[in-house]
Amino acid sequence: MVQVKEKPEVSYLSRLLDRVTTSLPVPAAFPLERAIAEQLQQVRDNAASWVRELAIPTRRNEDWRFTDLAPLLELQFEAASAVELPIDAIAPLLLAEAEETRLVFVNGHFAPELSDLQKLPTGVFVGTLGQLSEPYRDRLGDYIAQQPDSKEVFTALNTSSLADAAVVWVAKNQAIETPIHLLFISLNGETSVTSQPRALVVAEPNSKATLVEHYATADILGCSDRPAKTAYFTNAVTEIWVGENAEINHTRMQRDNGSAFHIGRSAISQARNSRYTCNAISLGAKLSRHTLDVYQTGEGTETHLNGLTLIGREQVSDTHSAVFLNHPHGAIDQLHKTIIDDRAHAIFNGRIVVPQMAQMTDAAQLNRNLLLSPKARVNTKPQLEIVADNVKCAHGATVSQLEADEIFYLRSRGLDETTSRNLLIDAFAAEILDRLPLVSLRHILARCVACRTEEHEF
Repeated sequence: MVQVKEKPEVSYLSRLLDRVTTSLPVPAAFPLERAIAEQLQQVRDNAASWVRELAIPTRRNEDWRFTDLAPLLELQFEAASAVELPIDAIAPLLLAEAEETRLVFVNGHFAPELSDLQKLPTGVFVGTLGQLSEPYRDRLGDYIAQQPDSKEVFTALNTSSLADAAVVWVAKNQAIETPIHLLFISLNGETSVTSQPRALVVAEPNSKATLVEHYATADILGCSDRPAKTAYFTNAVTEIWVGENAEINHTRMQRDNGSAFHIGRSAISQARNSRYTCNAISLGAKLSRHTLDVYQTGEGTETHLNGLTLIGREQVSDTHSAVFLNHPHGAIDQLHKTIIDDRAHAIFNGRIVVPQMAQMTDAAQLNRNLLLSPKARVNTKPQLEIVADNVKCAHGATVSQLEADEIFYLRSRGLDETTSRNLLIDAFAAEILDRLPLVSLRHILARCVACRTEEHEF
């Protein structure tokens, strides 16, 4: 009898699925209404059946050929349990503009004692699935787990354990000026753990809101690339629905510790004449990947994608984006920058699809990479797929080191070499940081960039 040995990427995913589905993050503070619980059970069952037919991607997969998940397969993760934290533990993670409009999850579990929604403006709901009132509950099925490509392996794995989620729902014709902070905290334990945060954002027609989605750890001091004793794995999914003539300014910040694995997906659907901005900042984790998919479902949509990746040591950071312009008069402007030090490895794959019906499209995509070490690596692939013939499209990528003549110019003005280099690095990052909507966030991240550059020995 011939025995067929199961591939490790298949068996690993099966074991991981069993762990996350048998230890669901049951919302104790705000239990789910029966109809929602039954609906989510069906969603979970469908996702679990998809996962059992899939495998952890390997480098033989085109979309993963530069990102090796073998280090992930070496660890056995258990589902993370709820942990209580004092408010002082998260103080460095709070944002001045959103101190009283924040929703906090710890290890994937809602933490009402750390959340603060006292100054939540009228016209917006921020909370969990168990806190949804009847008008929202009745429409939840139209949005939750309804974005395209929901059968992608890590998205389906997240959905298979979907028991609660952070929900932001902006009512029609409401312009919310106060930023909303969704803070997802992961903690190290004695064993390696995994959490699967979920967020749902619905902006109804003619609404406007600013959202900060923040992934971090509260048990390590200093820079976010510092390794910890044990690893954790965060598998996050965020679904955003931007209604007709609505506007969402979305900042996604990843600052996990240097032993962590972080895989996240943001799926955005834009209706007619809507505007969406994503500011994606990636600083932490041993291995991270952010997949950003934007679906323009109506004409006249406008998309702005700004990204900054800052990595060192032996970090791996992968950014995959895809924008599908399926209607006329769509616009997309994308600028992604990476700063890579030591032996770190960055990957960028940006795809913009302009089919025949997307006439009068205006698309621009640029990836700029700054290598601070001779052993730093980057793989970049900006991609335009154009069928329409009446468009304005451009894309490009640059890979460079600090320019000697620029350093010489600054030194000729009285600065030493280290200060000159740090000033150029800060300026390179500032083009993205200056686009962030919150002043406090710009200051925090500017300090992070300064900290990294000051540690580097030129």
